Amino acid sequence: MEVTEAIGIPLIVFMVFVAPIWVIMHYRTLGKKSQGLSVEEHTKLQQLNQVAEQMSSRIETLEKILDAETPDWRKKYE
Repeated sequence: MEVTEAIGIPLIVFMVFVAPIWVIMHYRTLGKKSQGLSVEEHTKLQQLNQVAEQMSSRIETLEKILDAETPDWRKKYE
């Protein structure tokens, strides 16, 4: 068995069977990534945004309370 046969046969098998499947799977994955957010992901993102807005409002309220009760509280935590 020559060296070219030892390398050539596995290379041909790879190019005929493995490489096409590999390329198809690669581009299929890229296609799924480029589709954007799914409906479930979009809903979850909206929920997280709503929670973040509520937290922001609560933090502002807490800061107003602290400003009224302890005006120099910000200096302690800078």
